[in-house]
Amino acid sequence: MEYKDRIKAARQHAKLTQGELGKLVGIDQASISDLERGRSQRSSYNASIARECGVSAIWLEAGVGTMLQDDMVPGFDAPELGSNIAPALSPTRYFKYPEISWVQAGAAAEAMDLSNVARCPTHTSDVWAGEDGFWLKVVGDSMTSPAGTSFPEGFLILVAPDIEPHSGQFVVARMLDTNEATFKQFVRDAGEPFLKPLNPSYPTKMMDDTWEVVGTVVDGKMPKTVFL
Repeated sequence: MEYKDRIKAARQHAKLTQGELGKLVGIDQASISDLERGRSQRSSYNASIARECGVSAIWLEAGVGTMLQDDMVPGFDAPELGSNIAPALSPTRYFKYPEISWVQAGAAAEAMDLSNVARCPTHTSDVWAGEDGFWLKVVGDSMTSPAGTSFPEGFLILVAPDIEPHSGQFVVARMLDTNEATFKQFVRDAGEPFLKPLNPSYPTKMMDDTWEVVGTVVDGKMPKTVFL
């Protein structure tokens, strides 16, 4: 079953229309339609779609495991309504990803030294970022906003290389000629893509042919060392 078929199966399992599912996860009906038709290969809203449809996020993203999150154990009967025995909550599944350097993030994927990645520190997330997902530590203050959403220096972001961004989402992009990587908000204005900092002191840059998206940010957190 292809990704587009899993999206449709998940929506039908939840008995939702495309418009209803889109409203629940914060995107329009056309985006859901594109996913089900295979026009969009991946969505950074995958975890939200899985949650609203009551299916496994890793199954939805990669076809791994079964569709339903809470398959009953054979031979175990669920308690009847009115019983004073509450069903146990299913454990949250966590995924481990390496924290790589900005130099590694700027390198082409096929040129990345896997032996170096294997020696990188790792962090967990309950968000599936694909087999090639990785963490980066925010450097500088270009994404520190005086109000609203803000990513201070030292904040960890989880990057999913296989997910195409929608306007308004956050991405890591790189310049093709220098391999310099940067973290910005991806926005479209009059059909043109731009990389926008959250700090108004920094300029917004048009994303021309000299840039490419490395991946879409799907999770973030402060490192534990901040609290030690």
